[in-house]
Amino acid sequence: MMITPWLEIFGQIGIAAALLVLGLISRRLGSATRAKPQFIGFFIAAALLLTSAVVRALNLIFGLIPLGEVPVSVGWVMLYNGLPALGITLGVIFSWHYWSWLLAERD
Repeated sequence: MMITPWLEIFGQIGIAAALLVLGLISRRLGSATRAKPQFIGFFIAAALLLTSAVVRALNLIFGLIPLGEVPVSVGWVMLYNGLPALGITLGVIFSWHYWSWLLAERD
């Protein structure tokens, strides 16, 4: 059995953990500054990545679609490739929106 697909799964779990940490830090900062709760996007992005990691792990364990074979179902492609892409995109958007004040020039 190849080790590469498992590394992809662990990579997604690692990115989801980083998004969870960003969400927790953002929630704490938001409560201190009394900002609107916009940190929910980090948790949604992490959930999308974790869902995709579970789907990939189930595929490897049960062999739903053999490795190297192209899936024909649009739903399967969205679960397998679309969810991590959407999760990372949401994470980048919310990070930029929530933490952009760190990059702003202050005089």
